[in-house]
Amino acid sequence: MGKSASKQFNDEVLKAHNEYWKQHGVPQLKLCKKLNREAQQYSEALASTRILKHSPESSCGQCGENLAWASYDQTGHFTAMVWKNIKKMGVGKASASDRSSFVVARYFPTGNVINQGFFEENVLPPKK
Repeated sequence: MGKSASKQFNDEVLKAHNEYWKQHGVPQLKLCKKLNREAQQYSEALASTRILKHSPESSCGQCGENLAWASYDQTGHFTAMVWKNIKKMGVGKASASDRSSFVVARYFPTGNVINQGFFEENVLPPKK
């Protein structure tokens, strides 16, 4: 994917996130070059193996992460998209040899913490 197509895709993903966030009364996200770069590298790694699994960075809590393969989101991590304390995100997209696409969205600081009370404090109900 060329630079301009990549930037356009990232801007579209950011816009979609921020539309959800606005509905939940959460401050708008900003794209982060470092997270974009890391997400792009990991999407390329996923495309090369064609195995959808979370990154080591996500698994040890360094970042939040949503993954999608082709047009089907296999993660169900909607709450990561509206987690109030997340400030920055990055997006990466890569094509596999079978022409399917892998998309990685990374969030910082990490969200989706399951500890008691964290969900209620961080995932606000949609505004009417």
